[in-house]
Amino acid sequence: MKLNYKRTIFVGFAFFLICAFWQAYDNTIPLILTNKFGMSQTLSGGVMTLDNVLALFMLPLFGAISDRCRSRRGKRTPFILVGTIIAAVFFVILSFADLAQLKQISKVAEINDPAGLIEIYRNEKDATLQTPDGDKYTLSELFTEEEFSAIPAQLVVSQGKVLRYDFREVNGDPAGFVNGVPYGEEYDLQSLVAKGAMTEEDAASLSERKADKEFTNPVYTNYVVPARQAYAWNVTKANPTPLIIFMVLLLIVLVAMSTFRSPAVALMPDVTVKPLRSKANAIINLMGSAGGILVLGLGMVFATSAVRNSLMSYTLYFAVIAAIMLLALLIFMRTVKEPQFAAEMEADTKRYGIEDKEEDLSGARKLSRGERKSLILLLASIVLWFMGYNAVTSKYSVYASNVLHKDYNLTLIIAQAAAIVSYLPVGLLSSKLGRKKMILAGIVMLTTAFFVASFLRESSPTMLMNAMFILAGVGWATINVNSFPMVVEMSKGSNVGKYTGIYYTASMAAQTITPWISGFFMDKFGMMTFFPYAAIFAGLAFVTMFFVRHGDNKPVAKKGLEALDVED
Repeated sequence: MKLNYKRTIFVGFAFFLICAFWQAYDNTIPLILTNKFGMSQTLSGGVMTLDNVLALFMLPLFGAISDRCRSRRGKRTPFILVGTIIAAVFFVILSFADLAQLKQISKVAEINDPAGLIEIYRNEKDATLQTPDGDKYTLSELFTEEEFSAIPAQLVVSQGKVLRYDFREVNGDPAGFVNGVPYGEEYDLQSLVAKGAMTEEDAASLSERKADKEFTNPVYTNYVVPARQAYAWNVTKANPTPLIIFMVLLLIVLVAMSTFRSPAVALMPDVTVKPLRSKANAIINLMGSAGGILVLGLGMVFATSAVRNSLMSYTLYFAVIAAIMLLALLIFMRTVKEPQFAAEMEADTKRYGIEDKEEDLSGARKLSRGERKSLILLLASIVLWFMGYNAVTSKYSVYASNVLHKDYNLTLIIAQAAAIVSYLPVGLLSSKLGRKKMILAGIVMLTTAFFVASFLRESSPTMLMNAMFILAGVGWATINVNSFPMVVEMSKGSNVGKYTGIYYTASMAAQTITPWISGFFMDKFGMMTFFPYAAIFAGLAFVTMFFVRHGDNKPVAKKGLEALDVED
């Protein structure tokens, strides 16, 4: 018995396009909501739960509906076809609502425009604002209008001096270039230290930089960004029309994505016999990670994480994402013959003697008391590790921009690449060691990565930061490869969609509340709560998972073992 890797890869193109979309969604929508509409982390976290709220009832619903679908294209393919087209088209249209809001805040849309900073200062100088560290302040206490208008978004260090980064142009050419380095007047760090706008440690860290290097100005992210967002929120409240349009279009996109996620995931067990599902799920997840990495690479090309692009137009970027989704759909439609593949799987199940003997005449399999207990504990574990993991994925772009001052695309690519490298080895090890043991190991890795990341800052060694993202990527791959097969292990072919829906109900329940809760902590106590929150929930998942007793790799009948290619 061997896994058909080529066929599984083609099936995985459905998951590829799903992950490509969600990677773009998770990275850009929080930035749009906070930077352009001016939402708080709590409120934007609430918006980020919309897809998960929909998923709570739509994923089980459409999983069950697809179980009963009798289309000539199969049970799952029609949902994938229609849902992808609608989502891709409206994702592009969504960018026009983003443009409408950008036009509405056009007075302050230029990052380094002194007139825009003066506009922000005059409107928000007496408002109580908060730095990423959770410190409260007002602009009028720290800056004069002139000082605030002179704060640049980025700086350049040249020969030990911190210099202003100047975006102005003279006759179409960037002004003040010296040997290719944007050069302006010396930036007076000590005056900001005296005002309390920068710590001595930050000033010392910046002054120690010897090589020419562009980097984000911490004064800008600590004080200008919150003030700019407060200004944007007041503009949004005065005229909420762009936000209303944005939310309506976003809802259409999310509904479309919800209609085919369960059918797309259920397709793998539909066409794969049970003993090979961990291996197949590794391939499916590898395809998903490939979609995510492609989008993260595009993020680097479009510089979506750069501070100078915090108020960029996303129209072209969204259009490229939509094109990738449609291209993946085309490949899927041309290569995946669902009815044929499903029929071959059923034939192989009978051939190798691995039919489920506990099914009743209606085709449904009743769970034993022990299995029900294991299923509940497994679902609880899924909720807990998604509480931690999704808190990171839904807000990391904001955290990286405001605290780490790093390109979130690059660090997430590192995590995804680590996952891709580990998927196949994890799938093979899971077949030998068992799914539960591998999941427990993955939880330990994920918890360790989040715990260590809690202590990392902009000045921390880059290699250590990368190592934590590698560890998180491998840990999540180890969990992800095995958790879904453990759930559907308790199903029967006729109700795989139902159990797929149960799996996603658990994961989406966590993802529904965790962005809101983590956002609340970030608003209340500062962004430093970000990784500790994730580490705590990931650690709790180890406790519940430890007591799961069913859903692991099940031995097949003697006839099946004799036919197995055990080296595969």
